[in-house]
Amino acid sequence: MPSAAAVGAVLDRLSLLAMLSILAAILTAAMIYQFAFGEIPCPVCLLQRFAMFGCCFGLMRQLRSGGGERGSGIALLFAIVLLIISVRQTLLDLFPRPGHEYIGSAVFGIHMPEWSVFIAVARLIGLAARLVLFGDYRSLSPTSLPQFARFTKTLIVYVVLLCAINFVAVVVQCGLDECHTLGYRLLGQLN
Repeated sequence: MPSAAAVGAVLDRLSLLAMLSILAAILTAAMIYQFAFGEIPCPVCLLQRFAMFGCCFGLMRQLRSGGGERGSGIALLFAIVLLIISVRQTLLDLFPRPGHEYIGSAVFGIHMPEWSVFIAVARLIGLAARLVLFGDYRSLSPTSLPQFARFTKTLIVYVVLLCAINFVAVVVQCGLDECHTLGYRLLGQLN
């Protein structure tokens, strides 16, 4: 029968992998909307993506570390940044200036700024719950759980690839100037 520490370590690793997988799926969906449906993200949406990638990199650091909670701290800070940015955009959209409307499609009747608020709150709750439930098992190294090594490496490479694609898309969209939602500046597709 496995010890409580071994079970706790496995559940801790699974919770980190689940959080990272969910964020990767959300970022993938955002990029599908951008590239497949032509919904160019607004500058504030790009900041929300930046905060989500920050959460991802904090989680990836935590998955690769053998002790300490620095990665969780990074993920928590970026979740707070995501919450601040998304609440600001939601408030701007609730009380729009004349001529400004929501940008992009609604998913289940909810637009991306509101989803980002939910994502940030869920991330904060998830990270806090992880620390409460599995905080005693953080000293176990990732190499002591080889059954997750391949999936972890694959997921990390996927998130880094997503980040690189997003970076290139931002440069093509914005160039070296102010971002806009009219088209891709470097492709000459401004409306």
